[in-house]
Amino acid sequence: MPLRLGPAGVPLSCKGRTIVEGMDDITVLGLDAMEIQTVRTVQPKHFDQYWQAGILSWDSDIEMNMHGPYYAELLGNRRERNRSLLKMESSMQAGKILNARHLTYHVGPYGEYEPGSAANEQVANVFSGVVDRVRSIWGDAQEELDYAAFPWIHESEPSLVGIETSGRQELWGTIEEVLEVCNHVEGTVPVINMAHIHARGHGKMKTSEDYAELFDLVRESYGGKKFYCHFAGVEHRMGNALHYTQIKKSDLKFEPFAEYLAEEGDWLDITIISDSPLLEHDAMYMLQHYDKARQRLLEIRARDERRLKLAREVGMSSDEIAELEKQAEDTKEKLESEKSEEEKPTAKKVTPKKNTESNTMMSFEDSNDDEDLF
Repeated sequence: MPLRLGPAGVPLSCKGRTIVEGMDDITVLGLDAMEIQTVRTVQPKHFDQYWQAGILSWDSDIEMNMHGPYYAELLGNRRERNRSLLKMESSMQAGKILNARHLTYHVGPYGEYEPGSAANEQVANVFSGVVDRVRSIWGDAQEELDYAAFPWIHESEPSLVGIETSGRQELWGTIEEVLEVCNHVEGTVPVINMAHIHARGHGKMKTSEDYAELFDLVRESYGGKKFYCHFAGVEHRMGNALHYTQIKKSDLKFEPFAEYLAEEGDWLDITIISDSPLLEHDAMYMLQHYDKARQRLLEIRARDERRLKLAREVGMSSDEIAELEKQAEDTKEKLESEKSEEEKPTAKKVTPKKNTESNTMMSFEDSNDDEDLF
């Protein structure tokens, strides 16, 4: 299963604070993805950095991605919608220069729409135009044969347009809404923000079975296998995300997700971006837990294969072998417990002294000692 992990932004540990230097740090840390945040506006002075990062990503295995403006009103009136699209335009331009594999966008409030098919149809129409614009900006390889500044144009597909799930009740973007739109608009991909889904579901993502249920829904509704995810701890209340936190301080844990990915995620091609305030530190935390889950799964499979082989040799079932191993383990633990009890030193019994003077009055006079102690 292809799995890529990285931070949303330049790593905190990066001294230079430039994108290229951040990519160097990501490689050293063993990560292989990065998301550039253009949450407000894209400054022209940054385009040279984007191009350098694009060249570096093309020559390496680092996947670059871009997040568009956080605030959007794609379901607003024409003026609000056009204003949002104008902000998105600069991130589309930057996405080509960066060689971004995903361009992530929010939809915004429902506005005058009620949740349902009418709102979803409007979002689908908007993102159909966004996909066309991204492909237009990307250009045609045949028309740019002599233009070597962007070598990825000739060999890579245009950026996928990601539609992100939202974390508040008044915003468009339930997982069902996102999947429906992505299923109807070619060139889009669901951006599954686990913190948002967890918050909007009142803390629903607790076990590996919860993640299995989520991705079963995704597989049935969307049908693809390529996904882009955000993960972070989250503080939430009344079905609304308040703000991101580090994973260890949240009730949203990564261990169940890692367990699902290790056991059932072979069909996925997934990128996970750390939105945590700790950025690369929590990205590495997630990578470590995924590696542990994979190692644990390999150990279980090796044990099951050994049991099956032994069962064939002695003419027993693997369940019977497992029961015998459990009995042997219980016996071993019992013997070790008894041995440790025997080795404990016997505590000496101390007889408390009887206080014969407890009922007598204290005297400050001593006839045998006339010296002044003071």
